[in-house]
Amino acid sequence: MWTPSRQEEGVAVTNIESILERHAYEAHRLVQILRETQDALGWLAPETLTCIAHRLQIPRVQVESTANFYSFFHIRPLGEYRILFSDNITDRMLGNQALMQALCEKLWLEPGRVAEDGLVSVDTTSCTGMCDQGPALLANYRAITRLTPARIDEMAHLIRRRVPVGDWPPEWFHVEDNIRRRDVLLDHGLAPGEALAAALDRGPTGLLGEIERSALRGRGGAGFGSDIKWRSCRDAWGDAHYVICNADEGEPGTFKDRVLLSSDFDMVVDGMCIAGFAIGASKGFIYLRGEYRYLLDRLETRLAQRREAGLLGRDILGRGFTFDIEIHLGAGAYICGEESALIESLEGKPGKPRIRPPFPVTHGYLGQPTTVNNVETLALAALIAVRGGEWFRAIGTPASTGTKLLSVSGDVARPGIYEFPFGVSVAEVLEAAGATDTQAVTTAGAAGSCLAVSEFGRRIAFEDVPTGGSIMVFDQSRDMFEAARNFAHFFAHESCGFCTPCRVGTAVNARLMDKLALDRSSPYDLDEMERMHHLMQGASHCGLGNTATIALRDILAKFRPAFDRRLHSPDYEPGFDLDAALSQARRMTGRDDAGAHLTDNRSAHAGGHPSEAKP
Repeated sequence: MWTPSRQEEGVAVTNIESILERHAYEAHRLVQILRETQDALGWLAPETLTCIAHRLQIPRVQVESTANFYSFFHIRPLGEYRILFSDNITDRMLGNQALMQALCEKLWLEPGRVAEDGLVSVDTTSCTGMCDQGPALLANYRAITRLTPARIDEMAHLIRRRVPVGDWPPEWFHVEDNIRRRDVLLDHGLAPGEALAAALDRGPTGLLGEIERSALRGRGGAGFGSDIKWRSCRDAWGDAHYVICNADEGEPGTFKDRVLLSSDFDMVVDGMCIAGFAIGASKGFIYLRGEYRYLLDRLETRLAQRREAGLLGRDILGRGFTFDIEIHLGAGAYICGEESALIESLEGKPGKPRIRPPFPVTHGYLGQPTTVNNVETLALAALIAVRGGEWFRAIGTPASTGTKLLSVSGDVARPGIYEFPFGVSVAEVLEAAGATDTQAVTTAGAAGSCLAVSEFGRRIAFEDVPTGGSIMVFDQSRDMFEAARNFAHFFAHESCGFCTPCRVGTAVNARLMDKLALDRSSPYDLDEMERMHHLMQGASHCGLGNTATIALRDILAKFRPAFDRRLHSPDYEPGFDLDAALSQARRMTGRDDAGAHLTDNRSAHAGGHPSEAKP
């Protein structure tokens, strides 16, 4: 075990103390404390965790459980250089696996292992939100886009020469917005603070009335009515009310919130201020996903500029309204996109979804009324404050008003962000993006429906094809089994483990897909995945378990040949006959009627699972 020298120990304690002081020794800021401590010291040593627990006056197990939960925290040394290749299916389609193998060979190490000299480790991570400019990786948690063999070769030389990541070629870290189609939101033309001023003129009641008339629904995917959420939060009793902007977009294939934060941050901030004005809040938080930390300094600078301009903080626009915003950076946990898990993380805990009710609108951050809204939802609320609810309601469809930002990636000529009014067909989106010879489209990342060619006439709308905005396109050259396998492993990795159906079900699906990949499978395994779908749909604690099998099931149903050709035993019959095994029980009970036999399609003899048999 690593033992620090006295000098190292002194430096570590000094760094920790300054970080804790900056966070006012508040235990609910533990995630930020751990992140900054790791940045300063390189990793979270056992002595470090003990020191933090002692100074915060909380149990050490509480600190360690939080440090262990997030994939961007590590409690053992992982090298001076931590290289994480984005392993989303679109990165795989662009050749990330060959690039990763090439880097490992050049550095003489195995994927997932730390080099013998402790210099570097190379591994994979989930989608980094750079799907429109992949393959991508994180170098010490800084995003590098558009990887090429030449860049990999130069990266290996830089690592061997111990050149700091901050001194690597700046063009490697360039992230483009790639806005391909603008509509009312991306082409709003409003000045910073203009929407906020309009909201203050309307007053809280008038503003809520416009949000209600607009029929604005949450753009994160669930589509909950924004006016209902805001009114419920406003009317809830509490010592304080809070607004949280959920910028933890972790769904594979989505990057629209990244682009909004980069190109229209003032609209998002105006939207947060407007939400705070409507519900009676004076404090807001932006929960920024860890993969977007490259945006942190820029966003912090803009918040400071707004404070100086009277657009944030005390007495905004001289109108007596006070509202300020703090940015919290995530640490690599897809589950924190779920609002109650996000709040748990914001309070310094492992990001595990809460049991509900109560709901965040009455018992949210620190037990107080809290509204959690998606980045896009808040930006649209700012637009509605200026132009009114009736104007917004005239766009889109009656059940899905306004426009929707779509992150389009995969086999298209022009990957990027497309803003369309709700009601646009999938075929129109594909045409705009330059897709050809398409065989499949996933409409909500790994967690939503997968459409085949015959379904491309369907409409993007809550009443037809709901989506959080992730559109991944696969042409006829792609093996849809590999897409399904990637999704299965994604959910097995990202399940928080809180509930058994999701924890076990996602792991079972990943193992079954691996078994298929090795040509060791049978029809029984395909049936088992169907059973996992029904089990997880009905029994999972949160949305992750309830959606983890949707795309997998769709791909299995619509692209069955991709699975069937991998079956080792197409005519498999289980060797165990459960109905025969029950014969002794029938004799003991004196029953031999039809109800005492397994005769339906769930019998073990027909390939069913014994747990579903009914005597």
